Amino acid sequence: MKAKERMAIARQMPVELTPAERVKHFDEIVAGYSESTAILEAQRCLQCKKPSCRQGCPIHNDIPGFIALLREKKFEEAYWKIRETSSMPAVCSRICPHEFQCEGSCVRGKGKGQSVAIGMLERFIVDWMVANKKNMYTECRLPGDKKVAIIGSGPAGMTVAYYLSHKGVPCTIFESLPVYGGMLTVGIPPFRLPRDIIQAEIDALKSCGVKLHTNVVIGKDKTIDDLRAEGFNAIFNGVGAHASRKLGIEGEETTEGVLHGVDYLRRINLGEKLDLGKKVVVVGGGNVAIDVARTALRLGSKDVFILYRRSRNEMPASPSEIHHLEEEGVRIEFLAVAVKIHAKDGKLSKVECVRMELGEPDSSGRCRPVIQEGSNFMIEADSIIPAISQNVELLASKGHELKITSWGTYHTDPHTLQTSIDDIFAGGDNVLGPQTAAKAVYQGKVAAESIERYLNGLDLKEDREYLCDQIDW
Repeated sequence: MKAKERMAIARQMPVELTPAERVKHFDEIVAGYSESTAILEAQRCLQCKKPSCRQGCPIHNDIPGFIALLREKKFEEAYWKIRETSSMPAVCSRICPHEFQCEGSCVRGKGKGQSVAIGMLERFIVDWMVANKKNMYTECRLPGDKKVAIIGSGPAGMTVAYYLSHKGVPCTIFESLPVYGGMLTVGIPPFRLPRDIIQAEIDALKSCGVKLHTNVVIGKDKTIDDLRAEGFNAIFNGVGAHASRKLGIEGEETTEGVLHGVDYLRRINLGEKLDLGKKVVVVGGGNVAIDVARTALRLGSKDVFILYRRSRNEMPASPSEIHHLEEEGVRIEFLAVAVKIHAKDGKLSKVECVRMELGEPDSSGRCRPVIQEGSNFMIEADSIIPAISQNVELLASKGHELKITSWGTYHTDPHTLQTSIDDIFAGGDNVLGPQTAAKAVYQGKVAAESIERYLNGLDLKEDREYLCDQIDW
């Protein structure tokens, strides 16, 4: 097929549940491609000599390589091509913001065109392997005599465990929550990431001898010194950014009906029943805000809308998630921000807001929102949920003088992810701040290689396979 013929093929759209259907439950809303649809979409790939899609992928998957195999119906070979670089394709294919990463770099998406649906093709490959009961495990080496403690079972911690256990390094994961998966489990709703996908990743680790413990808070139940005394030769800190950032406005801390984004999602995803009332205001423009609003809808709140202080063009949330949100009936009030919470008898009654206008770009490259004086207005509400980013909790390193950045994250060697204490490494959100699962996976690969070198007394920087400076974080 010639390039002109490939360019004539329209992007294939997946089958989705209707908005009326999907707001009634937490089932996955987007169906995977059929075989014929996947092959047709794969035909759209131009197999660029310098594939910008691969540079746009934080994990640097060989995207043209697996797509070429897919369109030849070599599905199993395509899966193992992906697994050459990715430890979690089932997860990343579903929750990565592909529009900003691989697909955002696809040459077919430049101008008025539509990029190749890389995420959906990756998902098709994984789902095909599962449906056809193909072996998805790789051989693990016999365990050696040096072992590693991993704090946190999110994507960074699971990736470290995956790579080290396959190299014969015994790993034990300590998770503070009663469930595994970190933010994948308690921060992302099941309609975006089904729980059996996460469980499959956990089962794969167990099959390779990884030990996992829940309800163990490092820094409280055990300390880093305790881990050393138990014989762990190195420690990876993969604790994510689980602390909700506050708005810092009057009434936020003392009013009933005020919750915060990741706190709300964690409580719901752990099975707690929360009644937000009929009218819910969500503050923020990222994926957490979108997830909060869509979760509230599914739990019975009828009037849910979002306040965002910039315009649609500046929203950091994935465009596909914004599209689904608006399909489900959530309105977004742009260029507005909450400035005060009003209560009656200690319970939220109204949210005072002001209008904004966009000024000059700030350090993020987005236009800075500026308050329009005298533009105050009121919104009646039963609940308000600020979802404006998260901070890193540093409890795990309590009692140890680990160097911290001005952003409140762990300072690590930018190439190796070694912290200021030689036997402790860190990666994921506690180094990057709130970021994508794919970036946490890549940092897990970097940290795993560094830890293996550390355990074997090798130079951490010489002749490496992975370095963090390969990606513009």
